[in-house]
Amino acid sequence: MRKNILITGASSGLGRGMARQLAARGRNLALCARRVDKLEEVREELTRAHPGIRVTVRQLDVRDYEATATAFRSVRREFGSLDRIVVNAGLGSGASVGTGQFEVNRATAETNFLAGLAQCEAAMETFRDQGTGHLVVVSSVSAARGLPRHLTAYAASKAGLATLADGIRADVHGTPLKVTALFPGYIRTEMNEGLEKTPFIMDTEKGCELLVRAMEREPARAFVPAWPWAPAGAVMRHLPLALVAKSV
Repeated sequence: MRKNILITGASSGLGRGMARQLAARGRNLALCARRVDKLEEVREELTRAHPGIRVTVRQLDVRDYEATATAFRSVRREFGSLDRIVVNAGLGSGASVGTGQFEVNRATAETNFLAGLAQCEAAMETFRDQGTGHLVVVSSVSAARGLPRHLTAYAASKAGLATLADGIRADVHGTPLKVTALFPGYIRTEMNEGLEKTPFIMDTEKGCELLVRAMEREPARAFVPAWPWAPAGAVMRHLPLALVAKSV
């Protein structure tokens, strides 16, 4: 069992929801995010509901790459080992490329991919040293195909993160080190709460329950939920461009 687990982006949304699910399974948690007041709320909630677990928090902006490595190392020292690290922190903002919103797209690309790389570096440094560990990266069904408008940079960054996970998995093939890429479909969070007509959207609790179930199996890749997103992802890769242009 992966007992000691670190989650980034844990103050809200999928990170907070996954923390709740893992706490209910008796796991010790290290919760990282920028908003330390929100992290303290989560810690209080989880330790009150599950007094037998340990929960520690770290204020962390994942775009501070040195701070990311330092935070991961300090959690390992505190817990003695880190068994699973969930690279979850991300942004969903964006705009059509070439419309004067470079800074918005840059922030999304940097947070989702470059900061994701920094987290993977820090995680794998720990796991290689320990000789064991499970890296989980949270990508998106949007990674299946380049998408228009506000999703262009987001989809590209999530596709990059998934490909990064594939490469790390190949690099440690045949060792005890495991790497999983999760591709959540539409799950209701603060990031998408303004969307009214999102197809197949799922509430946060159920979505996070399925995400944790998937990561516990430790597959190479998992669409969550598998239906309809696994077949939908395959279809998206082959849709005519005219249909993709109208898809969002």
